[in-house]
Amino acid sequence: MGTNNHGWSRLAFAVVLLVSGCTYSTDEPAPSSSSPNSFASLESQVQLFMDEGAVSAVVQVRWPEGEWTRSYGVRDLETKTQAQPTDRVQVASVTKTMTAVAVLKLVDDHLIGLDDSVNDVIPGFTSTLKPPGPITVRQLLSHTSGMPEADDALPVDVDFRPVLSRTMTMERGLELAGTLPWEASSVGSFKYSNSNYFALGLLIQTLRHKPFVQVMKEEVFDPLGLQNTTLDRVNLHEAGLLHGYVTLYGERIDTTDNIFFAGNPAGGAVSTMADVNLLMASIFQGRAISPASLREMKTSPGFAPYGLGVWEHADGCSIQSRYMSQGLFWSYVTVAASSADGRYQAAMTVTTPPLPTPLEDESTGNKRELLSGQIQSTLNETLDRLCAPAK
Repeated sequence: MGTNNHGWSRLAFAVVLLVSGCTYSTDEPAPSSSSPNSFASLESQVQLFMDEGAVSAVVQVRWPEGEWTRSYGVRDLETKTQAQPTDRVQVASVTKTMTAVAVLKLVDDHLIGLDDSVNDVIPGFTSTLKPPGPITVRQLLSHTSGMPEADDALPVDVDFRPVLSRTMTMERGLELAGTLPWEASSVGSFKYSNSNYFALGLLIQTLRHKPFVQVMKEEVFDPLGLQNTTLDRVNLHEAGLLHGYVTLYGERIDTTDNIFFAGNPAGGAVSTMADVNLLMASIFQGRAISPASLREMKTSPGFAPYGLGVWEHADGCSIQSRYMSQGLFWSYVTVAASSADGRYQAAMTVTTPPLPTPLEDESTGNKRELLSGQIQSTLNETLDRLCAPAK
C-alpha cells in the first residue's frame, strides 16, 4: 500500500508555503541501542513534506527498546507557533478503529453477535435505508454491506462552507445514505462507506443505552489511557491544536473547526500520535478486546485487505501481517501502523499544504492520496528497519 518515491514532491501545487520546515521539536532522545540509520529515511521524507509546503508534521515510533518522537513546522499559519509532539489533530478515519473496538466490546459482552442482523436493532435502519436484505455487524465493520456513501448525497458546491457548518450526526448520515439506491448486488463486496460506521455508532448507542460519545469515553478512551482523545467539537483557541487549511478561489481558509465531524463515529476523533500509537498497542497486545474478537478484527471477510476497522499490510519482519489505521481529510493525513503482536507502532500526521478542495480542483484529491501512500510506505519501512527479521 503506497509507493516509495518522491512523486508528491514533483507535483505542481497551487499554493506552496515554506513554514518552518527546518525546525523540529523532540521528546527524549532515542536509546543508544537504536541505529541512527533507522530513522534517516523517515526524517528525509518528512523534511521533503515540509519543504513542499506542509504546515506541520508529527511522528512517533515505538518499539520494545524505546520511543522516537519528532514534530515539524507550526501549529497555525497566523501565530507560527512551533508544533509540538503532544499537539492534537483531527485523525479522520482513524476514528473507525476506535469505533470498531467499542463494537467488538458489545460482542464480547454478548449484547450482539458479529453475524447477527442489525436491521431490527438500530432505530430506523430498515425504514430509513431500505436495505435489500439482512445486514450484519460484520458487514458494517468490514465495509461489505454495500451501503451507499452518505457524503455522495451532500450538495456539490465549490464553496463548501455552508455544508461544513452543519454537524453530520449519525441520524443525518443515514438519512442522506437513504436517498441513494442500495443495490442487492453490492452486499458482500468491499465498498468503503462512512455510512457503515454511522450505523455502528447508533448500534453502540442503542445497546449501551447511553450517548455514543459517552460510551466511547467510558468504554475505549478512559480504559485504554487515551487521555488526549475526544469526539467533541474543538476549541479553536486550544494551545496544542494543529490547524488545517485549504484554499477557496485562491483565498486561504482555516478548516480547523470540526463542527461537521464532531461526535462522528466514522471520523470525529481529535487525538495525538502518542494516543493513536497507544490505541494500536492496546488492541494488538490484547488489552482492548478479547482474543476471539482480535482474531476476527484481523480477518478480512472480503477480497480487500481490510478486516474489522483496520487495514492489512505486509510485515517485513514477520510471517504475520501488520495492521494499519488511516485518516484523510482535506487538511490532514494520518496513518498508524502496528505489528500483529503489538510490539511495534508508528504513527504520523501531516497537515497538508493549503490546496483547493477536490470540489474546485479534482487533481488535489490525488495529491492527498499520494501523500497518504508515502506516509504509509515510510512508516512501514521504518518499522522494517527496527524489527528483527523473521528466521
